[in-house]
Amino acid sequence: MRLSEETLQEVSQRFGKEMEKGLGADTNPTASVKMLPTFVRSTPDGTEDGDFLALDLGGTNFRVLRVKVSDNGLQKVEMENQIYAIPEELMRGSGVQLFDHIAECLANFLDKLNIKDKKLPLGFTFSFPCHQTKLDESILVTWTKGFKCSSVEGKDVVSMLRKSIKKRGDFDIDIVAVVNDTVGTMMTCGYDDHNCEVGLIVGTGTNACYMEEMRHIDLVEGDEGRMCINMEWGAFGDDGVLKDIRTEFDHEIDMGSLNPGKQLFEKMISGMYMGELVRLILVKMAKEGLLFGGRLTPDLLTTGHFETRYISAIEKEKEGLQKAHEILTKLGLEPSHEDCVATLRICQIVSTRSANLCGATLAAVLRRIKDNKGVERLRSTVGVDGSVYKKHPHFARRLHKTVRKLLPDCEIRFVRSEDGSGKGAAMVTAVAYRLAAQHKARQKILEALKLSHEQLLEVKQRMRIEMEKGLGKETHAEAVVKMLPTYVCSTPDGTEKGDFLALDLGGTNFRVLLVRVRNGMRRGVEMHNKIYSIPVEIMQGTGEELFDHIVHCISDFLEYMGMKGVSLPLGFTFSFPCQQTSLDEGILLKWTKGFKATGCEGEDVVNLLKEAIHRREEFDLDVVAVVNDTVGTMMTCGYEDPYCEVGLIVGTGSNACYMEEMRNVELVEGEEGRMCINMEWGAFGDNGCLDDIRTEFDLAVDELSLNPGKQRFEKMISGMYLGEIVRNILIDFTKRGLLFRGRISERLKTRGIFETKFLSQIESDCLALLQVRSILQHLGLESTCDDSIIVKEVCAVVARRAAQLCGAGMAAVVDKIRENRGLDFLKVTVGVDGTLYKLHPHFSTVMHETVKQLSPKCEVTFLQSEDGSGKGAALITAVACRIREAGQR
Repeated sequence: MRLSEETLQEVSQRFGKEMEKGLGADTNPTASVKMLPTFVRSTPDGTEDGDFLALDLGGTNFRVLRVKVSDNGLQKVEMENQIYAIPEELMRGSGVQLFDHIAECLANFLDKLNIKDKKLPLGFTFSFPCHQTKLDESILVTWTKGFKCSSVEGKDVVSMLRKSIKKRGDFDIDIVAVVNDTVGTMMTCGYDDHNCEVGLIVGTGTNACYMEEMRHIDLVEGDEGRMCINMEWGAFGDDGVLKDIRTEFDHEIDMGSLNPGKQLFEKMISGMYMGELVRLILVKMAKEGLLFGGRLTPDLLTTGHFETRYISAIEKEKEGLQKAHEILTKLGLEPSHEDCVATLRICQIVSTRSANLCGATLAAVLRRIKDNKGVERLRSTVGVDGSVYKKHPHFARRLHKTVRKLLPDCEIRFVRSEDGSGKGAAMVTAVAYRLAAQHKARQKILEALKLSHEQLLEVKQRMRIEMEKGLGKETHAEAVVKMLPTYVCSTPDGTEKGDFLALDLGGTNFRVLLVRVRNGMRRGVEMHNKIYSIPVEIMQGTGEELFDHIVHCISDFLEYMGMKGVSLPLGFTFSFPCQQTSLDEGILLKWTKGFKATGCEGEDVVNLLKEAIHRREEFDLDVVAVVNDTVGTMMTCGYEDPYCEVGLIVGTGSNACYMEEMRNVELVEGEEGRMCINMEWGAFGDNGCLDDIRTEFDLAVDELSLNPGKQRFEKMISGMYLGEIVRNILIDFTKRGLLFRGRISERLKTRGIFETKFLSQIESDCLALLQVRSILQHLGLESTCDDSIIVKEVCAVVARRAAQLCGAGMAAVVDKIRENRGLDFLKVTVGVDGTLYKLHPHFSTVMHETVKQLSPKCEVTFLQSEDGSGKGAALITAVACRIREAGQR
């Protein structure tokens, strides 16, 4: 019976494997450790509040309790309870009679406290083997402990109790939760210690529960968050995995028990069997003449006559031997001093083995929690109850010692639980109530961000109206969606060829590219490029300095490519607001993105570039086109797919362009053919037409931005702002006590901490909540598991809305193209670029679905564009050169 540390490690590892079996869908039916889901998803956080009832049925008596929990910063719990007997005949009668009796006692209790008119929530501790399917539904598997009521097995005990209460009609209560006493133990301790995530009982029987990650629980739908698992660990070993450490005494106890072959682990450690083990050892030693001079008495030979409480008495420090003498004498023996010492040793060996085995399985549970969390050191608390743990003089200390030996890298606190089956049931109910109330409050706030099909149709129609305004000569001046003509009149047809240069200026870096376009058999695009930086002093100096720097970079590139002295056609991607009057002329309206070079606004940027080239007198270039990056996106895809007539960017910012009929472009002369329109759709809504769907969070983000009141549509859909919307919602939740336990950290108050890449990471499906937590920790936000789920949900709602709004805008565009052409059905491709579209796990899917729903008469394909601002500019130039040559011919 003396188990070495190696043996205990081995037992611990075997138990870990049994846990895995119980959790797996395929292995659970044959697993001996059943690992039952309890549907308790969260431990107390100390903000629970209210008046609760608890019912505790687990033996011949049952209790009714009223538990008042208050959170005015003090975390108080007040309890009143009443014990009622269950008459013998009811334990063997019908189920209906039993539940009618319980309902009557409940009525009596409510009467006494004068609270019959209140509808209070109730938690029901029902300590029998049950199969739970919801928090408030529990199907009795078999009666134990002398109960034999007919027609209850296989039925839901909650609905039976509800029926009995309804039949009376004199009071109403809300049964919220059915609880196993082990879970109650964890919850009572969890109220005082938020690290408590394990419950342990070592009394007459033994069992444990702990918080497991949902992703490991195959028997319950969903991967988010955690759930408490009632392990039913007394059955460990029922499949034979402990046969090498079970002794002849364990076999003998099992054979004489009411349930041979069952609960073998429990029979090695719990109070119901410990005394019996000692008795069997004493009998064997007496028979072999090693004790009591070989004498046996009828009392010593009677099962159950050596009680477990005797072990506690004999092992007490001072009076232990004296007690041994008294007890042995009571059993009709005449013990010598040696007999008493031997009996003490036997008691120590039996109770030590029990504590060691219990420690080994507990260590396996804690190791699993540690691995689940992926932490170096686990700090956790175990709530414990049960007469053996509480009353035996050394059991607790030995148990703690074993756990520390087997898990040196963990800091484990043990807390004695007070009344897990009563107060614990009320706690489970209080937590369930808090979670439901908080969930409701959060949903109400998020409701404003969830758009209906009707609302999205409305957005589509309004976008159409704004588009018409931007195209019309009379209305263009006050239109917010500017619908700028780009003078790009054709997409690639595949016959383009030649060498082209492209410049890409749109931020602090600047690229020069050489693009070789081939046609025929070897059709394709080959690119070379070099990136140059633009120093701040040049961004904010004079226009001449800026363009001289650009030309200097072009010169360096041509030299690097060995192409000095070749005059090439050039496309210039200039991603700033411009007004174009022809393909090769773009008037800069205003600098953005930190540029402030003087003498440029109101000037034609092509002219500024040409002048700088002439100043240098080294080479000549033919500047064919000024290009906006959205148009470039459309053109790159157009080279791959002839149906591509729309360009879309959803990245840091957002914009779209499409091929419009010339007859509708009133700002440009001519009726024939088509022209690409740069919509500048980010400004949609700047005239207030989206005010009914903008939320308080959108207003807050807009107010604190660099351009209040401008680009309102963009601020609802593009990457630069989504993180800010999320942050504002999280602050609101926290202020209302619905998140982060109501504590707003300094970090959460900091603008811009939620980069959009975090949104993509948090929502990616393969991510466990652990990683969400580490992202939040990286942001300086201490979060619980529940907090992580909430943050993930907020991110999902905000990103979904963005994708839907973007889809509504797109739907307006493709339907306009379809109607322009008088078609019943349009097949069209959209070229897309931008980090949000490309990197976010769900954005593109939701956007595609939205377009499909809002424009059922269009078959829209989305093609990811590669390098619209570089390759796209070169292709626009190539198309322009092809058309120019055809005209010359």
